[in-house]
Amino acid sequence: MRLLLLLAALLPFAGSAQAQTAALTPEAYRADALSIEGLVNSQYAYLERFPGGVMPMSDVLRAEAAAVHDRASLLRYAGHAITALADHHAITGSSFSDDWGLVPSYSDLWIEPEVGVWRITAVREGSPAEAAGVRVGETLDAVGGVATSEAVRAFWGELGLEPGGERDGCAARVLAAGRRDRPRDLTISGRRLSLPNLYVAGGGERPPVSASEAGDRLVIRFNDSLGNGETIPAFDAAMARARPGQTVVLDLTDTASGGNTVVARGVMGWFVSEARPYQVHRLPAEERETGVPRQWVEQVLPRPGKRFEGPVVVRVGRWTGSMGEGLAVGMDALGARVEGDRMAGLLGAVYDLRLEHSGLVLKLPVERLYAVDGTPRELFEPVR
Repeated sequence: MRLLLLLAALLPFAGSAQAQTAALTPEAYRADALSIEGLVNSQYAYLERFPGGVMPMSDVLRAEAAAVHDRASLLRYAGHAITALADHHAITGSSFSDDWGLVPSYSDLWIEPEVGVWRITAVREGSPAEAAGVRVGETLDAVGGVATSEAVRAFWGELGLEPGGERDGCAARVLAAGRRDRPRDLTISGRRLSLPNLYVAGGGERPPVSASEAGDRLVIRFNDSLGNGETIPAFDAAMARARPGQTVVLDLTDTASGGNTVVARGVMGWFVSEARPYQVHRLPAEERETGVPRQWVEQVLPRPGKRFEGPVVVRVGRWTGSMGEGLAVGMDALGARVEGDRMAGLLGAVYDLRLEHSGLVLKLPVERLYAVDGTPRELFEPVR
């Protein structure tokens, strides 16, 4: 797909999806399904993750694409095709009520494979899993009564793919997040638990940020609000409480849903007196098309009347995702101490790509992102 078409895909969709697709033929839906492989291979920024540098495919997936005939079968296939990427940052713009929960936004257990076990390495604060007494270091033994190794194999087997490598942890985390329309049946360190999924066990209404004093520190916690336009004035009000020389703590441990650069730059603008780089972008799709690489540095600018010069600590963890990760690496570039567990490690910056006939949206990492020192954002290591 040419970059001109990519730019067109980012424009607002004219009319409702229902109106656009009401008269589509089965052949048009099938054409959209068959276009997904080429779209991923032209636009996805991390193809080197896969053998041969191309999207993983199988006979099962190809047969499913060839059988697409309506919007529901297209959406089901698109979900399977995107799942094949084993990338928590790649999703479809629409979904079914019984789809798997999104990780990390709607997950509360971080699972990593170890030799012979599936280790729980992080538990989300305030989550159903934490309330049920699940602790770091325990193991996910089974999902729905099926041993985790077998459940992971079946997860990939449905797509005609083999488990192994990055796929293992990805599938285990998705299985632990559960289906969106039902409770989770998980066996953890020998205890069989029924846990609500996070689509029904939400945290309720919360302010964009919460500010509190902790000793000589001002702690400002972002309540998964980096995509909320109200976060900037709320943060400004919290920062107005900071005393000269006081340590400010930015708590990003609950930013799993990401956000946008406007909010992130609004936050970082408090901590600079001149233009400073905070993140590096690279666009592989343009290099694939033209043979000419494209890379640029994004800067943060000072905000008039907003300036803090004391020490800053940034807290992160597995539910620091996407723009939360960008804000963390940006603050690191500005001299803040970033501490905590590894972040979600979500890949790149996501673009909305619309399929030609149906208008169905695929959300794919199209830009690669780096810290200003060249470290891939997904590999950034906080201070433990």
